[in-house]
Amino acid sequence: MLLSIIWNPDPVMFSIGPLSVRWYGFFYAVGFFIAITIIARIFKHDGAPESWVDKVFIYMILATIIGARLGHVFFYDWDYYSQHPAEILMVWKGGLASHGGAAALLLTAWLMSKYMTHQSIFWLADRVFVGSMAVAPLIRLGNLMNSEIYGHPTTMPWGFVFERGNERFYDEAGNLLPCHPTQLYEALAYLIIFALLMWLYWKKDAGSYNGLLTGVGFTGVFLARQLIEFVKNDQSAFEADMTFNMGQWLSLPFVILGVVLIIRALKKGKVVYHLPVEKAVAKDNRKHGKV
Repeated sequence: MLLSIIWNPDPVMFSIGPLSVRWYGFFYAVGFFIAITIIARIFKHDGAPESWVDKVFIYMILATIIGARLGHVFFYDWDYYSQHPAEILMVWKGGLASHGGAAALLLTAWLMSKYMTHQSIFWLADRVFVGSMAVAPLIRLGNLMNSEIYGHPTTMPWGFVFERGNERFYDEAGNLLPCHPTQLYEALAYLIIFALLMWLYWKKDAGSYNGLLTGVGFTGVFLARQLIEFVKNDQSAFEADMTFNMGQWLSLPFVILGVVLIIRALKKGKVVYHLPVEKAVAKDNRKHGKV
């Protein structure tokens, strides 16, 4: 038996009567809490109205879940869901695609920029991207606890034997083979990108470059996804005969968009945003002779 890590955790964190709390949902919730905390700090630093934070939080959650669900339904398992449309709404049964979530967040940023902030789409997208990157590593930890979305068999000493996994590989003696823990590969990659975005915003004033943070985020996340997919098992049967799987094809446009945004932002240089002042703040400032 190869040196490896036996992995067999219960995906249910705890149960209270008929109600079960799963690790996946717990990590999702913690990620969103961290994300909105970071976004609130960024908004305060930029002098944005406090009322924007709650709206961004609500629509960010809805966009992520709905977009990720529809991304899975249409890109990975449409043959099944076209015959069982009622199950599209059953998110708790699993099936979320990060590409759909990313596209939905970008669309939401555009709509909120048009109807709420009245700024460039990338003023909001850049700041939301920094916060949302705190969620991504935790989602992959949730996948790890579910023993799902892992990789091919490996002889590396950090291989995981996923005893609860749906993809099983055996040696000649009938023992389960260790596989690449691609959830951890992605979690580490996303954590590094999150740290980079935080450093760029807080230390390098990258928020003044329209679209730079979004560009760095898209390029980093989906380039990492492109590479890790080479050792990851296919999520759907139709990918078996593909040179590049669906995740890689869907990542390519985001990588290209990311590079374009980086070049565009650096070429245009810093911009000055004129954010509205909250009525209560403006009234207080006038009272104290600050305006």
